[in-house]
Amino acid sequence: MLKRFLAIAAAILAGYGLAQVAAHSGAPTWWPDRARDRNVKYFKEVLQLVKENYVGEAPADYDDLTRAALDGMVGTLDPHSQFMRADEYRETEDELTNAFGGVGIQVEQRDGQIVVITPIAGTPAERAGLRRGDRLVKIDGHPLENPTIEKTLKLVRGEPDTEVALTIFRPSQNKTMDFKLKRERIQMVSVRNAALLAGGIGYVQITTFSERTGKEFKAALAGLEKNDLRALVIDLRNNPGGLLDAAIEVCEQFFDRKELIVYTQGRTPESREDFLAGGGHGPRTYPVAILVNGGTASAAEIVAGAMKDTKRAVIVGEKSFGKGSVQSVLELQNGEGLRLTTARYYTPSGITIHEKGIQPQVEIEISADDESKLRLQQSRIDLVEPTEFNERFGFARIEDVQLNAAAEVLHGVLAARGK
Repeated sequence: MLKRFLAIAAAILAGYGLAQVAAHSGAPTWWPDRARDRNVKYFKEVLQLVKENYVGEAPADYDDLTRAALDGMVGTLDPHSQFMRADEYRETEDELTNAFGGVGIQVEQRDGQIVVITPIAGTPAERAGLRRGDRLVKIDGHPLENPTIEKTLKLVRGEPDTEVALTIFRPSQNKTMDFKLKRERIQMVSVRNAALLAGGIGYVQITTFSERTGKEFKAALAGLEKNDLRALVIDLRNNPGGLLDAAIEVCEQFFDRKELIVYTQGRTPESREDFLAGGGHGPRTYPVAILVNGGTASAAEIVAGAMKDTKRAVIVGEKSFGKGSVQSVLELQNGEGLRLTTARYYTPSGITIHEKGIQPQVEIEISADDESKLRLQQSRIDLVEPTEFNERFGFARIEDVQLNAAAEVLHGVLAARGK
């Protein structure tokens, strides 16, 4: 009788778009969630106690208390989820459009510390010499105590032409260093340094994945292909990732129409989402090598993983970072937002990237010093005269052994094909 009643009630309510039958225990979704309601009641009681009894320099405000609770609730889930106040949400939108005011560092919270994933190419942080793995210790002379990513970025970012002082600890040298940087409007070009190297080997660097990356990469590829391109190196070293759609757009240049590039999987089997290539380009049969290292993360790993998984590219360099989780950015009321981990990325054959990374087929390690020098060389290709470069930076240009190894692999493939 109860099941019949529920079926009739669900049918009636469905006419108003109100009811779905829950899979769990046959209960409709509109039934009360008693565990949730009990905890909401408990939270309200504590909120009221604090509001009425707290004595401090300023009275406890409902809005401030609620947002502090949201900070704690979301921040304890994982290093990538966060509740964002209105200014932080606007800054997140700026990042996705490749425009924000700051010094140009990508950071992560690791073991209670704020660690530099990578300085963004061509920014004050990179020019000053910050490196992957540097730990932020102080900002403007104030020690970072119980730091969070959002609080740290709020202190580092600001209006262009204002200054910020960063104190970092560099584990590789076991020393603390001070940097005084002038903030800039960070307008990042995500696809850089496209060039044709010796023997018809093309080279293109992707520094991040933003709204413009797909269009920039397509244009760079077209330019190289007009100049007798025989093989291609895609440099994803120190690329911290970005937009999933941008990664898909890059892969689409090599995948057939409706071919699976990557899929995401959430909590339930029904939450799987496949991302298929749109096509619209001619066949590309030339060999491809992709450069990765420990600073290659997220969307950059999707590209490397999809190309490796489908045998469209050989991966050269060092194992990538291993960030294979999906963060959905949700807009809340009052201009605030929520960045929430909602799924995992998987390569076409079902391999997870998260906490594993992409393992190169050709592993070539370089030192932190050489990596820093190479990044500087890549950011200042305008200084072509060796003496001028040496005088400006205090070292002579060095060989990029990882790029050389990728080119050697591609020459070998071309030779095997008789080209």
